[in-house]
Amino acid sequence: MTARMLVAGVGNIFLTDDGFGSEVLRRMAGTPTPPDVHLLDAGIRGVHLAYQLLDGYEVLVVVDAAQRGHAPGTVTLVEVDPNEVPDNSAQVADGEAPLVDAHGLEPGAILSMLGSLGGAVQQVYLVACEPASLDDGIGLSPEAEAAVAPAISLVEQLMWKEVSR
Repeated sequence: MTARMLVAGVGNIFLTDDGFGSEVLRRMAGTPTPPDVHLLDAGIRGVHLAYQLLDGYEVLVVVDAAQRGHAPGTVTLVEVDPNEVPDNSAQVADGEAPLVDAHGLEPGAILSMLGSLGGAVQQVYLVACEPASLDDGIGLSPEAEAAVAPAISLVEQLMWKEVSR
């Protein structure tokens, strides 16, 4: 049995290292993947990503820049328990919280949006790069640039491991 997996690069390419996820997915274009793995450069389109997940994916891998307190360029893997994501659908319905925030497209926000649409995934991974800069500008810092290849390697390991579970 194979698990359907979506690998999504997220971030804003106009904010230097915030474009890390999109750059990783751009470089993975044409990479051989298992049949049940799909690659998506979601950029800042969180709603699109949530709707894409409604197509029956069991595993989500989010590739993004994330400030986690490490040295710039450090790549980390975080497993996110989809059952422990706070449900903010009531706040969204009441107008107290936005459905999507382009600057807060972390896995929790994506999963909350997916839940409000009636969907769910079983497993979520975050492949994160510690940014050196999130200033206005196009292009990655040298630290984030150096982290692209290790991030691709980590995503590839996850692809081949998870689809055969």
